[in-house]
Amino acid sequence: MWRLKIAEGDDSPYLYSTNNYVGRQTWEFDPNYGSPEHREEVEKARRDFWENRLNVKPSGDLLWRIQLLREKNFEQKIPQVKVGDGEDITYETATITLQRATHYLSALQGIDGHWPAENAGPLFFLPPLVYPTYFLADKFTPKFTSFINFIYYYC
Repeated sequence: MWRLKIAEGDDSPYLYSTNNYVGRQTWEFDPNYGSPEHREEVEKARRDFWENRLNVKPSGDLLWRIQLLREKNFEQKIPQVKVGDGEDITYETATITLQRATHYLSALQGIDGHWPAENAGPLFFLPPLVYPTYFLADKFTPKFTSFINFIYYYC
């Protein structure tokens, strides 16, 4: 099975690093990697991608997401908050949702600090955090709003 190696490598004529492979991501095929359940989950993701390849073009980075979440034994402990139609979004609801998203995104962060992905980088993951501030600006503290504005204008 294919697995993602993060910040690992051996200098060779074809692969070398001047910063100890920080930020480097390489895929390696290891037929014995993972448990049988893990391999079945990856195979299911592969089948789903193949069956829907004409409808959904990007892979969604499912292979590395499955791998990183399993390696870190990730469990979402923050309960999901549902907001019904016509309900107001409270400060508490917005805060819990942002904490939940931050907890998940931090679990996807590589051991060297970068976010490995087909479309890599924190700027790929930040828009889902920035966009809601347009609608929820009055629900956040001024300090948090200024942080989001910094991300929006300068990153």
